[in-house]
Amino acid sequence: MTRNSEVTSINCTSCGAGLDVLGGGRIMVQVCPYCSSELDAQDNYKVLRRFKDQKRPQSPLSIGMCGKLYGVEFVIIGLVEHTERWAGRSFTWIDHQLYSPTHGYAWLTLENNHLVFTRRYRGSGWISEHWVETADHPPSVRTTNGTYVYYETTNSTITYVEGEFTWSPRMGERTVTITAMSDTAMLGFSQTGSEREAYRSIYVSRQEAEDGFGAKLDLKTYRVHPLQPFVAGRNFYFVMLTSLVFAALCLALAAIFTTRSGQDVLRNHTVRTADLPVEIEIPLKDSNNLTAISLQGDVKNSWVYMDMELVDPNDQPVFEAGRTIERYSGRDSDGNWSEGSPQTRLIFRPEVSGTYTLTLTVPEQGLWRGTGAVGIPEQPFSQLKVDVRSGLSSGYWMMLLGGLFGAVFLLQYGRKALHRRARWSGTDWVDED
Repeated sequence: MTRNSEVTSINCTSCGAGLDVLGGGRIMVQVCPYCSSELDAQDNYKVLRRFKDQKRPQSPLSIGMCGKLYGVEFVIIGLVEHTERWAGRSFTWIDHQLYSPTHGYAWLTLENNHLVFTRRYRGSGWISEHWVETADHPPSVRTTNGTYVYYETTNSTITYVEGEFTWSPRMGERTVTITAMSDTAMLGFSQTGSEREAYRSIYVSRQEAEDGFGAKLDLKTYRVHPLQPFVAGRNFYFVMLTSLVFAALCLALAAIFTTRSGQDVLRNHTVRTADLPVEIEIPLKDSNNLTAISLQGDVKNSWVYMDMELVDPNDQPVFEAGRTIERYSGRDSDGNWSEGSPQTRLIFRPEVSGTYTLTLTVPEQGLWRGTGAVGIPEQPFSQLKVDVRSGLSSGYWMMLLGGLFGAVFLLQYGRKALHRRARWSGTDWVDED
């Protein structure tokens, strides 16, 4: 005897409780939530078996709730809890059987307060346990909707059933499901005994579910679900691409400014040790142009500390500074070595044009006679060469601005990268060295 499609309610043939009939003509069994009896929907709701010691799981969705998902009206007709036990821990999720008179059957799964919408997948391709266990790289399936890469294998059992189903669920029935994921969806390849089914799942946001079912769902998530899409924000891609372009432009300008060599004001001006202290005149025709004073000494296994004082044409101090030049070399068990630099530089911006005066003194100097020193001179240095160039440009500020734009780009790109990493954090695939 087949099920009467006009029946809208029945009394449980085991306990007498009134039960709504919500599913279509393909419903095979109905499980009473009061006495946990499985009733044969195709044979006058005869009792087939009774499930004992069932503990109903918590879910904000209940049998009989109607809602619209993706433009289709569905009603919740059944509820199945699955449990996976691994490494001493238990993981549970709840499948809500959905029915639409026009679009048939589907599932709405609740896991860690995330919702996933699932329908049977009729496309080609299958990932088997054997393939997963023997593959050197994550197995993948290519479809018209994209490429799906292996994510995980679950081995679960049914721990609670209630409502109407298109098949006959059994407590403790074991199902092996292999999942593969793309950027937007997941394929599940499930095998229960000798029966195989493929499913395609997509993420349902809390707002979509609340709008669809017209109810407030208290679903507070605490981690990223593998199917959860990245919430980019209104101007995410504009900000990311614009910041990248401006970062590249600023760095290019910084490189151009940095390579501007300027003009010689003083070239290879030599100062001997005997001439110190010395005053050097520096004629600067243009003000507000960066000017660099460079000094180079013939130091060798020695060091020289110099005091530098610069006054402008109006005899006003511009700066007082100290600089050290040093150069050391020697030999040890690893061979020849050297360190230090015989030159130094100071950059300033003159505010007026005219002849500036640089006073150069050497209050401290010395020789290095350490272990392995080679070619120690009689005195720390014999002469200094002074070079002055004006009309320089600095790429510092452009470099800094480029760094700020780059930081904005990395922040935007990093958000998306971290979200993708979080989505794939639950995969059980391990690359072996």
